[in-house]
Amino acid sequence: MCGILAVIGKDLDKKKIADLSKRMSHRGPDESGLKITEKGYVLAHERLSIVDLTTGIQPIQGTESAWMVHNGEIYNHMSLRNNELKDHTFRTTGDSEVIVHMYEKFGLEFVDKLDGVFSFVIIDGDDFMVARDPIGVKPLYYGKDEAGAMWFASEMKSLADNCTEFHAFPPGHYYTPETGFVRYYSPEWFESEVATQPADLKKLRESLIEATRKRLMADVPLGVLLSGGLDSSLTSSIAARLMKDSGQTLHSFSIGLDEAAPDLIAARKVADFLGTEHHEIHFTVEEGISILKKLVWHLETYDVTSIRASTPMYFLSKAIAEKGIKVVLSGEGSDEILGGYLYFKNAPSAEEFQKETIRRVQRLATADCLRADKSTMAHGLEARVPFLDKAFLKTAMEIVPEEKMPVTYDGIEKYILRKAFDTPEEPFLPEEVLWRQKEQFSDGVGYNWIDQLIDHASEQVTDVQMETAATRFPVNTPTSKEAYFYREIFQQHFPQDSAAKTVKRWIPKWQKDLDPSGRANETHVAPGMKKVAV
Repeated sequence: MCGILAVIGKDLDKKKIADLSKRMSHRGPDESGLKITEKGYVLAHERLSIVDLTTGIQPIQGTESAWMVHNGEIYNHMSLRNNELKDHTFRTTGDSEVIVHMYEKFGLEFVDKLDGVFSFVIIDGDDFMVARDPIGVKPLYYGKDEAGAMWFASEMKSLADNCTEFHAFPPGHYYTPETGFVRYYSPEWFESEVATQPADLKKLRESLIEATRKRLMADVPLGVLLSGGLDSSLTSSIAARLMKDSGQTLHSFSIGLDEAAPDLIAARKVADFLGTEHHEIHFTVEEGISILKKLVWHLETYDVTSIRASTPMYFLSKAIAEKGIKVVLSGEGSDEILGGYLYFKNAPSAEEFQKETIRRVQRLATADCLRADKSTMAHGLEARVPFLDKAFLKTAMEIVPEEKMPVTYDGIEKYILRKAFDTPEEPFLPEEVLWRQKEQFSDGVGYNWIDQLIDHASEQVTDVQMETAATRFPVNTPTSKEAYFYREIFQQHFPQDSAAKTVKRWIPKWQKDLDPSGRANETHVAPGMKKVAV
């Protein structure tokens, strides 16, 4: 993973652009690259070396005039090298170079042939092309400056001060000056009526195993984020199985306020079961509050859910990076795909349930994907998300909603996923973890974290400020003192209206209490679930 910055315009200040790229040096602490093309356009790159440690420096040149910068991982790069690009001569052994050669061979229509996560910019003479991965796992922003130059960057902080207006680049799209934005990723499951397939538990299981296998591609040490919840525990279990005979040590990492945190208790059980080298990190509420200003600068959001959950993830990522781990697997996406959040239990119908899963997946780029990327990359750590694999998405999203709804199984969320990995002859997880109720990450680290965070934020914001919030913040007006508190911090870093408009707030549906904590849902109960027979 990396940070990219590209500016297409005339009479550009190269030193200024290089300095702005350095604002993202946390994304790529290993090396930097800068290319000024023959037309005077600029490509800058901050590299975190994971695949091809020696020859993979960017920007990367194509066969002739094209140059490219890329943030992400192309999991099928070897297949592309051996098939579609078998006649090409490669300058590197890494995954990124296939992008520029696919562009040279296939033109604009190659993007959907990539299996991976990415944001990239290709400049070819006067022409250029920009694209972002299907779900938006990797961040990307774009804007224009006063002189009309176009800017593209992995993080908003590298262009906000220089663009008169800027936006989040839409996932699943590419852009050229001739075509404008083009949606290249438009799977059938975007339409709720397509969810007609009965649940095939074997196919669901094998699809997630294969998605995890792809994401073990690395030339550096790899770990797993292990919250003790279903999703991270499953990806950890699969990785442990796949790496069993590799001779590598699988490191697992968990975080909580203290040893009694719900996530830490469950994570210990999983780590012991899998035999990972387990690392447990603690943080205090005071420590969490003290880094909020820096955290919001990294996250580039004021969304309450993202900040609550990113704080422990930020501390955990720092500890992981300090141990020399550069890549971790994470469980983002499962709750959106399979309706795992507790509010899904209140869905009024199967049709509405399915529509909400689609909406949540399509908005992951503004929520969990943003949090997972920016809180880890703040410390030069790459998080990979098997649940957002294109093939797994197709398998899971086309299942009839009735077979995904908790109401079908006495209220148990994500039942078919649990059942798919309920293999008593060779268990993937301890029974009590496989059937553990959903705890959102910001809750599972210890309930006092959110409770005291709300109290602290309330002390910083007056009633008068809340009464005039719409005047102070007409875009996405905060509706609680906690939200107002985060918005003030965000405003200090990013005062532009364009910046405020890039943020989408995470709000649950179908429940009276709209606080995003899972505990706000009336169906939340003490840990522990019963498996039911169906």
